[in-house]
Amino acid sequence: MKDYLASLTTEGINPDTQMIDECTTEQMLELLNREDAKVPAAVAAEIPHIARAVEALYQSLSKGGKMFYIGAGTSGRLGVLDASECPPTFGVDPSLVQGYIAGGDQALRTAVEGCEDDGDEGRALIDRIGVTEKDAVIGISASGSAAFVIEGLRRAAEIGAVTIGVVNNKNTKLEQVCDICIAPVVGPEVIAGSTRLKAGTAQKLVLNMLSTCTMVKLGKTYNNLMVDLKASNKKLFDRSLRIIKAATGVDDETAAAYLAQSSMDCKLAIMMIKSGLDAASAERVLAQCAGNLKEAIRICTKVM
Repeated sequence: MKDYLASLTTEGINPDTQMIDECTTEQMLELLNREDAKVPAAVAAEIPHIARAVEALYQSLSKGGKMFYIGAGTSGRLGVLDASECPPTFGVDPSLVQGYIAGGDQALRTAVEGCEDDGDEGRALIDRIGVTEKDAVIGISASGSAAFVIEGLRRAAEIGAVTIGVVNNKNTKLEQVCDICIAPVVGPEVIAGSTRLKAGTAQKLVLNMLSTCTMVKLGKTYNNLMVDLKASNKKLFDRSLRIIKAATGVDDETAAAYLAQSSMDCKLAIMMIKSGLDAASAERVLAQCAGNLKEAIRICTKVM
């Protein structure tokens, strides 16, 4: 294991930041910024693998499956973060995209050391959360060596779920146990081994791509508008009005009226305006199109 860790890019010493403790504040910030600028290119190099993962996620979710993130430390927190943002952004049930971290929810706030090495718990978690052959499990580990993640993916594969790895090194142990491996290599960190920095940033960008593109393919947007939201508070009500106006061209008063008629359902309000249908009829057509607003509008336009 020592030789394995020593060979990892994420464990290397960055020659460009060795004297960071002698820098001025501005010089330190410039060093960090320069290193961070390397991240997008590393992610771009992995787009073919990310595309395969998105297609696999779309196939799983469109057939009734769910999407699970598992990770430890920073990687686990990023997975939980991405999962928790899907319901308010895309209007999905909280069970559709779930995030789990080694050490449980306590580890979201306080580092729980040693949990990433517990492979048995990784396997137990997969069984406990009810992963099935319909689902997709995404394991996140900068080093690709976290036993919790590796064994979790191994157990998910035994069940028949799609397995996806997100790592920051090539030829890792994690890659050996997943169907698709996404490995943006960002180089040694500004502070040696501190993978909450560039590695974490790269992981966040990848997770953004996985969840966002999957949801777009599932019809959770209309053009680039976040239509699958409920106006459950003042901010979301105001956002819903802007979205309805942008999608339909109506004025504030009309947008607010349709939003009220649709029980604060932004997508349904747009469907009603675009199709001329009442709420119940518009809802039926949307259901026939699996919630894809653009497809539902096209059907109504053809009929009319």
